[in-house]
Amino acid sequence: MLQTLQKAARALTLFTPAHPEWSVGDMAKALGLPKSSVSELLSSLAEQGLLRRVGAGRYRLGWRLLELGQTLLKTTEFRDEARAVMQEMVNTWGETMHLAVLESGEVVYLEKLRGQQGLQVELSGIGVRLPAHCSGVGKVLLAYQPWEAVLRVVGNEQLYPFTPHTITSLEALSEELVRVRQRGYAYDQEEVSIGLCCVAAPIYDYEGRVIAAVSFSTPTHRFRLHREQYTRAIVEGALRISERLGYYGGTSVCKSIKSKSPYSVPVT
Repeated sequence: MLQTLQKAARALTLFTPAHPEWSVGDMAKALGLPKSSVSELLSSLAEQGLLRRVGAGRYRLGWRLLELGQTLLKTTEFRDEARAVMQEMVNTWGETMHLAVLESGEVVYLEKLRGQQGLQVELSGIGVRLPAHCSGVGKVLLAYQPWEAVLRVVGNEQLYPFTPHTITSLEALSEELVRVRQRGYAYDQEEVSIGLCCVAAPIYDYEGRVIAAVSFSTPTHRFRLHREQYTRAIVEGALRISERLGYYGGTSVCKSIKSKSPYSVPVT
């Protein structure tokens, strides 16, 4: 049973926006399994609605997954609390905001809200996954993991360079994660996409564990002009979400940022 579940999971993860449809033969080659076994596996998944047949021996993801995804989002308790605060912040600041968690070394986006002047960030979206080393939310989520756990998820090879500014070495990543833990927030300065910057902060649960991260994404020119202002806002917003989840850990980072920042009103 365990082996069957593992095979089914591997099969489902092969479906991507770049490769949304698979034939039995191609799937068998990708999985390194006999064609007859893969045919039986895909047929069983289709019977459960997890896949759908679109031709002779060809499959796409099934609508049942959409239903399960909606159930997951609706029953993720902190998402509603986070979304309420995020909507207030989007209304005030007009920027794009993201909520994300860490799974298997990748950032998974649970929410994305775009304000009036917010960028349309093409690489993100609900359910989208990205490597964690290159984004603000990703670096926040990695920073609160033991280094041994970080090594397990990012591997020992060079990190993928999305832009010339992306961190690509484990040494640089380690140094960056230390800085993130020390200050309580992370920056992405054109590390995923040229022209896009963000600042992210951790969300804590009632036990003081970092369970998610929230971020502002802004055009580079606005970010450079108002970085301290955005930083203060996202740290305070993340703390508000955390407190709604029962966290009463501290406000030292917020106070530190307030003392350094000359700004008191949102960007317009």
